[in-house]
Amino acid sequence: MKLYAELADWYPLLTPLHEYEEESADYIAAFSAALGDAPYRLLELGAGAGHNAHYLAPYTSELALVDLAPEMLKIAGRSCPNASLHLGDMRSVRLNRSFDAVFVHDAICYMLTEDDLLAVFETARAHLRPGGVLLIAPDYVTETFEPTEEVGGHDGEGRALRYLGWVWQRPGETDRYVVDYVIATRTGDAPPVIHQDRHVEGVFPRDTWRRLLHQAGFSLQALPRVNPDDDRPLELLLARLVG
Repeated sequence: MKLYAELADWYPLLTPLHEYEEESADYIAAFSAALGDAPYRLLELGAGAGHNAHYLAPYTSELALVDLAPEMLKIAGRSCPNASLHLGDMRSVRLNRSFDAVFVHDAICYMLTEDDLLAVFETARAHLRPGGVLLIAPDYVTETFEPTEEVGGHDGEGRALRYLGWVWQRPGETDRYVVDYVIATRTGDAPPVIHQDRHVEGVFPRDTWRRLLHQAGFSLQALPRVNPDDDRPLELLLARLVG
């Protein structure tokens, strides 16, 4: 995907660091309610640019970030200079370390099958101490999915970006959806350069999340929340390792 490779250097203008502060407060509250007082040893899978991790970092004694895209990990290193960075797939990575909590943000949406989801849950289990928690923040579950459009972008120093994200579902497909991005980048006063990037993402009903988490050894608590940008209903999935 172009957004996480050749366009990665533009990513902070697509979703800047400051836009994550409000939502990160929800994640901090969830960890606090589940684990008690900070600090925590935290692993984030699919950390991307590390923008959520930047706001979680003050509550951690150890912070490890995993991502599949080396270009995004470079940005994460700037967002979270004290974190350890690890190139890897959230379905298979093993750091041979134990954490109090594992966090997966919207990168979970790139899991297209139940086997993919289960593999992520097993990765989380492999990295959690007894009683540790897994917090997942999917963009959608099946019950909350609706086609939509996103527009945004920001100006930087000597350059700017604007984008359209078109979220839609092919007829007859219920377990995945498409996000088509049209991204315009401009350097100085040169004409914009237009990029297209298609992302295919998975969506699963609540019962599937619960069943697979239980299969991986977790109990699940759903924490409803609202997208601060458009009031769209969201869910946080807080799973505690049983036994």
